[in-house]
Parts: sequence; structure tokens; C-alpha cells
Amino acid sequence: MPARPRARLVTAALLATLTLLLAGCSSGGSDTAGTGPLHLTFWSALRGTQEVVDEYNRSQDRIRVDYEQVPSGPQGGWAKLSNAARAGNAPDVATMEYPQLPGYAIDGVPRDLTDLLPDDVRRKILPQALDLTTLDGRIYAVPVDIEPMVFFYRKDVFTRYGIQVPKTWAEFETAARALKKADPGSRIGSFFTNGSQHMAGYAWQAGGQWFRTADDTWRITMDDAPTRKVAAYWQHLVDQDLVRVEPVDSQQWRAHLQNGETVGYMAGAWAAGSLMNSTPGGKGKWAIAPLPQWDPAKPSLGTQGGSTFAVTKDSQHPKEALEFITWMVTSPDALRAKLSSGISSAYPAVPALVPVARKEMDTAYYSGQDIFGLFQRSARLVSPRWQWGPRMTSTITSVEDGFAKAGAGSGSIIGALRQGERRTLPDLKSLGLSVTTN
Repeated sequence: MPARPRARLVTAALLATLTLLLAGCSSGGSDTAGTGPLHLTFWSALRGTQEVVDEYNRSQDRIRVDYEQVPSGPQGGWAKLSNAARAGNAPDVATMEYPQLPGYAIDGVPRDLTDLLPDDVRRKILPQALDLTTLDGRIYAVPVDIEPMVFFYRKDVFTRYGIQVPKTWAEFETAARALKKADPGSRIGSFFTNGSQHMAGYAWQAGGQWFRTADDTWRITMDDAPTRKVAAYWQHLVDQDLVRVEPVDSQQWRAHLQNGETVGYMAGAWAAGSLMNSTPGGKGKWAIAPLPQWDPAKPSLGTQGGSTFAVTKDSQHPKEALEFITWMVTSPDALRAKLSSGISSAYPAVPALVPVARKEMDTAYYSGQDIFGLFQRSARLVSPRWQWGPRMTSTITSVEDGFAKAGAGSGSIIGALRQGERRTLPDLKSLGLSVTTN
């Protein structure tokens, strides 16, 4: 399926510069003749990557992939790739998370793949996933997975207290109140003080658009009407002590899940495997449901998490690099190798691989529930209207500073989002971009 046109990412001057830069690098050699296989370098922090690379290297002898594990983005992976690109020695292939891709594209790190990616490969990829790697109508990366948000819940607790699994956000509040009344020490979920991407997913579902572009101008509205509705809803849950206030992935959050004091968790589909790893005692107790909706007659979802593979500007072998990426994204053997590394539940961007994931993953933890069937239905509901901003690392930091204050009672959720907007403006203007908050 052809990529959907996206609004212009950069000013005309920056786009022209980027186009010339990429064109100058597009003639990388593809001649594998010589004394041995052609070597590609590959950086990633994704679990199971070593097993995938080993399988690829065994499967053929024309190309040899040399893999380097890098820290995950917040722990230094983003900076490592940016610094390498500035020095002109970025790897041939790199993993880029969806929120960071626009910033990398503006900086000229990934190569424009539009004319290299075969149509038959495009057609295999879920449109909503390809949409997130298509900027100004140009494809800058190939999606690995797409992670629609879902609701993980302790079905034994819900059954014990006769609480219905919520289908709407109004029902979610009702369920939260019922649980607190039945067991004052338990809560239905958490507001994450470091959960800017969770909040983005909620706003995305409600129809928010924090970033969009028109007429060569970036428009930032992190407090648009849908986002204000979502922020007010979560502020109400926090103020009424219906959810915990804590950092996701923190020791206290995991302890609350493990001891049954927190009985729900909203996250991307990938978290099914993470929950299995972190809370092994919950086997047979947890189940997964669709994320509550604002309007069940018009269901919509956002995502939380997900990654892409990009060919960098520095690659001298872009065709072979893209060949390797295509194999990783579309091959059943690649997915099997990834899953062989341990528990993984990331929803593949290529729907045809769902049967492979379903077969390879042991879902006994979820009592044999067809979780990939649920993920598949949920992925189709991801709205195509969302666009990440050019400097999401900075935006995320600013928002989460505000969330921490809101959690401590010295600020508000919507105030944190407005702070993120204010602090993002100078970063975008420093890039020479035309920016407005209207």
C-alpha cells in the first residue's frame, strides 16, 4: 500500500539541504565481488537481536552482519547514534524508536528509503505502522512492530469482587471506585510520573494532535481539547485517590503488581511479555482486554512503544542494508529467532507474521488467551492522525518533570503538558523551523 502523504517536516531550506545530503550518499556500492562477504554494521538495543543476526548470517553467505548491542535510548543509545552520525561513522543499520524518528530525519541521520523499498514489502506492512515512518510523503525507516495500547488486569480480583472489565473510561472510574471500596489497599492502576508516552497514547486515542505541520510550519498544541479532556480525567482519578501515583518500571510499581495491590496496567502490546518476566507469580491470574474507549461507537487507539529499522546516511551499502532489514521485518525465521531469546510479545508490523508469533509464544501466563488476536484487532484501531515532534527527547523530559510535580501535589497534569510545550519551542526554533502554538 502506498505511503500516506504527511505534512512537511522541515522548512524548504532544511529539506533541500537534507535532500542533497541523502542524494550524495545514495550511490553506496552494492558489489559483493571480492575476497569475502560484504559486511554491514548494525546497532540495536532490542532484545533478541543477536539471535536474529546469527540466523541471518547462517541463512546466506553474501552478506555478513556485524552486530553491536547499544544501550536503550534513554540510557545513552540515542546520543550514541547522534554522535556517530555527526562524526560520519554511523552504522549501516540502526534501530530508531517512533518518537525519535522525526528528529533523526531532520538531522539527516536516516536515509530516504522511498525509492528503495519495494511495493510488495510496503503492502505487507500494516498501514498504521508505515504511516509512522512516513514523513512528508517520504519513508525514512521500516517498522518493526506497532504497539496498540491495551488493558492488563487481574481477572481473579475482578471476579472475586464482581467488577466488570471496563469498556469505556466512565466504566473504568466506576470499576476503580468499586475496587477501592471492596479492598481499600488496592488500586485499579497507576498514573505514571514518568509516563509521558502513556499520556501521549491516551491523548492520541482521544483525537489529540500534539504536533502537526502545515504550510512549512510546525504547530504544537499539547493542550488541545482532546488532551485537556484526557488530562482532566486522569487528574480527577489522582485527586480522588483512585489510582496510584508512581514511576513505571520502578521498584515500588513492580512490588505493587507482584503483591496484588495494583491490579491493572495500561501499556502497549509489548508489555505482555514484560509482565510475564517481572511478575511470574501472576501466572493464570492476569488477562488482557481492549483499552477503554471514550465512544465505543467510534473506537480509536494510540500506541505506546514500538521501533523501526533505518538505513543511515553513512551506509555505503544501502541496498544490502535494506535487504537485511526487509528480512528481519518480514521473515518468519527472523521472528522465530527473536522469540527464541525469551519472552517477547511485540506485535509485528507485518500482520502475516501473527500466526508465527501466536505459535511461538507460550500464553499459559494468560490462561491460553489469544492475545495476538486481541492485538491484531487493536492495531487496526490505531488512528493515523498522530505525528511525533522533532525533539521528543527534550519534550519528554520537560513533561515528566511536570508530572513528578503533579504527583507530589505541586502542579497539575495539564500544567506539565503546557510546560512541555513551552520548553519545546526554543528547541524547534533553534533548528530554524517555523513554529506556532496556535
